This record gives sequence, structure tokens and C-alpha cells, in this order.
Amino acid sequence: MPLAEKNPWKILNENLIYENGWIALHHYQVINPSGNEGIYGKVHFKNIAVGVIPVDDEMNTYLVGQYRFTLQQYSWEIPEGGCPDNEQPQQTAQRELLEETGLKAGKWEYLGSAHLSNSVTDEIAELFVATQLQQFSASPEETEELQIKKVPLQQAFAMVENGAIKDAVSIIALQKLQLLWMQGKWKP
Repeated sequence: MPLAEKNPWKILNENLIYENGWIALHHYQVINPSGNEGIYGKVHFKNIAVGVIPVDDEMNTYLVGQYRFTLQQYSWEIPEGGCPDNEQPQQTAQRELLEETGLKAGKWEYLGSAHLSNSVTDEIAELFVATQLQQFSASPEETEELQIKKVPLQQAFAMVENGAIKDAVSIIALQKLQLLWMQGKWKP
């Protein structure tokens, strides 16, 4: 294995500090890459993050607005949710799209995955595009007070550019889709 791909960390001790249904916080005593003893903390996410960009026949998308407790501010995002172990990421994307927007899609495309904050978490996101949309009834979770906004897809790209969308999953997915579209590798 090339040096650049070899794990230079050695774990001496690991302690679970806190755990709930969504995360676990681990504290490690380590030998770091320079050979010195040190500490490291990691937040383990029990679910995979899943995001979906719904695109209708008129090239509109649907954004979800909600107040984010952790940030103490309002956030505009693509439909997102957590994928438990007993579900495939696309199943979660389908469920979240329906729950949050009331939309079902006839066509699904995988955009890729992303590591969201890999210096302190192991959180992974799986990203999708949904087209051939049909409207049904939304049924958000009790922890969600959602506002749905239908906007032209180009406006969603501009919202990333001007900072109106700050959510990492949304930014990654929208910029990836925009890049693929500009390169002629994605067609609605």
C-alpha cells in the first residue's frame, strides 16, 4: 500500500462518552502520525444522510425550509433525511421526498456520495435526483415544521452561489447536478 494511503494512526484506547438514537461520541487516546501520544474525538452517525433534488417537467425544484435547532436559524434545503441500517439509501430518498414534499418520482438517478465533516465525524451522504414527479400529500415528522418552496432549478443554483442555501448536503448535491448539466452529462 502506498504511504499516502496507509493509516498512520494507532488507537491506544477508546471510550464511548455519549450515545443516543442518532449519534455516538467516542474519545480516543492515540499515537498520531508524528509518533506522539494525543487524543481524538469522533462523532459517529448511526444513519447515512440522504438528499434528493426533485426536478419537475418545467425544470423547477422543491426546497424545504425549516428552523434548525442546532444552528438556531432557518435553513432552506433539498429534501433530506437519515437512512437507517434496514433501508437502502434510495428507499430513504423516496420516503423523505414523499414525507417532506408529497412528491413521488418515476425516475431516480444516483449523484454520488460525500463525507460531510470528516475531521470530526464519520457522516456520509448519498445524493439523488428525482424526475417524472407526481404530487401526493406530504406527512412530515413531528419534529419538522416545514415550508415547501417551488423554484426554478437555476434559482436553486443561484441560492447556493449567493449563500441563501448553506446546508452542506444541499450545496454538494446542487453543485454536482449543475456541473453535470453544464458538461452535458445530465439531462432532465
